[in-house]
Amino acid sequence: MQAATLTLLGLIIGFTFSMAVSRYALRKSREAEEANAIGTEYVRVGLLGTADAAALRSRLKQYTDLQIRFYQTRDEAELETINADTSHLQSEMWAIVEAGVQRQQQTPVVALAVSGMNDVLNSQAYTQAAFWNRIPESAWMLMLAIAVAANLSMGYGAKTTRAGFVLPVVIAISLLLIADIESPRRGFIHVRPQNLQSLSQSFLGQ
Repeated sequence: MQAATLTLLGLIIGFTFSMAVSRYALRKSREAEEANAIGTEYVRVGLLGTADAAALRSRLKQYTDLQIRFYQTRDEAELETINADTSHLQSEMWAIVEAGVQRQQQTPVVALAVSGMNDVLNSQAYTQAAFWNRIPESAWMLMLAIAVAANLSMGYGAKTTRAGFVLPVVIAISLLLIADIESPRRGFIHVRPQNLQSLSQSFLGQ
């Protein structure tokens, strides 16, 4: 029974750690995709005309800074403000694109600018979804219950208490590491918006 419980616990911790790491990798890839979408659209808006291009590029710079703050903030109140500002800015940018398209002929070249703005909006939605995608609470409860059972079985069957603290410490460290990776806005392991910051720096010279 003890061996079976420890084996099951090891498997669950391993699978859960793999899930947490894959979610972390997904958040990193979404950040890179979002920076790429913004940078591409920043170039393409010139197809809409000088006035529309200037207005959109100004807003894309603001939008990039907002997304950097989205990754860096740890405050829930500030996050709500960022999300509201992002939604408002998205509406403004789409309105400018829509108005610019209506003033021009519907050509494949103009469609590139529309497609690029659509990618910008979609990439932000995918990023938000990646931050919401978390390990279910039921999985955490099951893992904790098995961890408690494993420690109890080890303690009950132990002939000495000299090394009795090793298993609880190892399990606790493993669970803390999983929780840290799994929490985008808590702990020590976070996705740094390196691509967005690099993009923002490139805007300064333009």
